[in-house]
Amino acid sequence: MEIRFSPSRTPESDTFVYAVKKDGLAQLSTVPGLEAAAALARFSGETGASVESFAEIDGAARRVILLGIGGGNDSDMERAGGALVAKLLTSGARTASVFLEAAGVVTAASLARLAFGAKLRSWRIERYRTRMPEKQKRTLETVELVSGIDASAEWAHLSELAEGVMFTRDLVSEPANILYPESFVERCRPLEALGVKITVLDEKQMADLGMGALLGVAQGSERKPRLLAMEWNGTGDAEAKPLVFVGKGVTFDTGGISIKPAAGMEDMKWDMGGAGAVAGTIRALAGRKAKARVVGICGLVENMPDGNAQRPGDIVTSLSGQTIEVLNTDAEGRLVLCDAITWAQQTYKPETVIDLATLTGAMIVSLGHEYAGIFSNDDGLADTLIAAGQKAGDPLWRFPLGDAYDKLIDSPIADMKNIGSRFGGSITAAQFIKRFVEDGVKWAHLDIAGMVWADKPGAVWDRGATGYGVRLLDRFVADTVES
Repeated sequence: MEIRFSPSRTPESDTFVYAVKKDGLAQLSTVPGLEAAAALARFSGETGASVESFAEIDGAARRVILLGIGGGNDSDMERAGGALVAKLLTSGARTASVFLEAAGVVTAASLARLAFGAKLRSWRIERYRTRMPEKQKRTLETVELVSGIDASAEWAHLSELAEGVMFTRDLVSEPANILYPESFVERCRPLEALGVKITVLDEKQMADLGMGALLGVAQGSERKPRLLAMEWNGTGDAEAKPLVFVGKGVTFDTGGISIKPAAGMEDMKWDMGGAGAVAGTIRALAGRKAKARVVGICGLVENMPDGNAQRPGDIVTSLSGQTIEVLNTDAEGRLVLCDAITWAQQTYKPETVIDLATLTGAMIVSLGHEYAGIFSNDDGLADTLIAAGQKAGDPLWRFPLGDAYDKLIDSPIADMKNIGSRFGGSITAAQFIKRFVEDGVKWAHLDIAGMVWADKPGAVWDRGATGYGVRLLDRFVADTVES
């Protein structure tokens, strides 16, 4: 779908959209009939609310919509843009002209934010549907924001951020027979054209280094594991300290020998949501030429239960040298992350590491699908990430860490075990990862299990992959590294 900024509406527009602030109906007095229509529909400009009617304009029937934008802040504008596209995407409308003058919010920022929400909500995965009812096919081709305001600078950033979010959604949506460690890497290869440096470690290279934890997860699958590093440096300084993001990339998770129940196992194609968010963030940063040095690392494996699969009770040696008693092969994400984080620290010497993972079902029990959990060894880092998430629309809620929880993963025959008791499962998982963070490194772990996939549409996403994490990390980079 095309987003267009124009000083006047184009003749081919078949839908006229008038933005209305909360309790701002009096501003529509210059548009005959709309005030009365709003009153009949009990419409008062609430964010995302709309009233639809039809009228003959310029000798042709036109769709006319009142679109509520609430207070007109960034969040309201994004949600309004998303609501508009959700309404029109398959409606038969082809070109929608949006007029904001009467709402009194014609600024470059407001225009760009409405466009951003519209662009995000226009995404949906259709490539595998060969037969679709005519009324389910998308018709909307263009959203045109009519104004004399130049929003090119604001849109340059947000349009690339939208591309990053949609790149993540594409990855998370793919079935496991299409997206697996090797094909995930190939999906990221086009980022090189944007200036991203890509490094890939194969199974032999990881074995030579001693990544026994990550390789243990992968050994039951015919799909070979990969470690993918994507580096964007927009600082012009090759010696700049990098910010490192690490993503769990389990492209399918059966649970291994500790196999999951059959019902719902198909959802485990999105167990690579952390890696998907990291890849989408690098896409966004490179696309908008962020003045930052950021490295995104994805530990890519498939967790399968064949005759060579890792068994409960096995002991593996991680890249850090620490040994792990594997009591449950379905607690595999932390095994992938620990080696990826160790390699990241050894290779890039970062001051800050942030990992993202669909790590625990316990996080969904705790927070549902409203927040992701955050754990951190640094209060300042945690606070900054929470603030970035609030502004970006990717909310976080902080959980504790502590010695009492850490003791729950001590093993009598190895340095640690990969699960604790049935209580505090998300916390003990975070404590496990913390054991691999070097002294002096600021670290945050984001458990995004409840956020990467939605069973119903949201404000700026359709049912399915949400792209959670990309907006959060982009905002964090903008607020901390680029500010």
